[in-house]
Amino acid sequence: MKKKWLAGGLAALMLLGLTACGSKSSMSGMSMMTSDTAAAEAPAEPNGAEYGGGVAYEESQAGTDRAGEQKLIRRAELELETTAFDEAVQGLSDLTKQLGGYYESGSVGDRGSNYRWANYVVRVPAERYEDFLNQAGALCHEIWRSTSQEDVSEAYYDTAGRLKTQQIKLERLQELLKRAEKMEDIITIESAVSETEQAIDDLSGTLQHYDAQVDYATVNISLSEVYQLSNVPQAPTSFASRMAASFTDGWRAFVSGLESLAVGIAYGWMYLLVLAGVIAVTVRVVRRRKLHLPGIFHRHGKGPEDGAPKP
Repeated sequence: MKKKWLAGGLAALMLLGLTACGSKSSMSGMSMMTSDTAAAEAPAEPNGAEYGGGVAYEESQAGTDRAGEQKLIRRAELELETTAFDEAVQGLSDLTKQLGGYYESGSVGDRGSNYRWANYVVRVPAERYEDFLNQAGALCHEIWRSTSQEDVSEAYYDTAGRLKTQQIKLERLQELLKRAEKMEDIITIESAVSETEQAIDDLSGTLQHYDAQVDYATVNISLSEVYQLSNVPQAPTSFASRMAASFTDGWRAFVSGLESLAVGIAYGWMYLLVLAGVIAVTVRVVRRRKLHLPGIFHRHGKGPEDGAPKP
């Protein structure tokens, strides 16, 4: 029995020695203090073995955690189009709220030809992921869909196991700090406590990030407004309908051309101003030269009175 207690005390000292930041000399005084009490107060494990350093218990507990449910991060991309843009935008918003999701980001724009587009990043609960994709594809005309999933189970449960180990370690350090008497021991233990608390914060943040990605799937949506849906067979139309559609398309093209011309003029107004100035100067110079032509004839003795041909 004494050998078992001694082994338990030595294991506790080894665990503390790995986590402390102090020097070997400062740890030696603390180990003398803890060796007398750690073995006597260490609780027994369920199987009757002494708790000691708790390494075997922590490893078995981590193994139990890894036996949990699979952790999957789901992502998807949807390319949609519609002839009723406003109704489609509202429908997607209602669908997202109905399934318990939310918009992470979104943007809407105009392509310059009265046709609009929208890009959204939607987060939906993982259990409603397939429902959202199917209903969104039925709400609008689906052109393309891409889905993927990433299994992060191993990384997740490894992080969870390390977090539990750090939490147990923190509890032991706090108990040792209560019993510490020497100042050098107190400083060493407090340093180890601070490092352990920082490790717990980092591991907790990593787990929260995993939980957010696993619990809510990410869907990137690209929505386009079109005059006619792609890859949809159209019923034959009459001659009158085709003529009406041609006039409509022609008028739309004419208006779009005027808009483009106006935009081009507005964009290049400085060049037009410089060109107008050059033309004005050129015209003025030409006119002055024409006015001075009779004077030139007089200086050479070939004016009208000398028999020169009249202009």
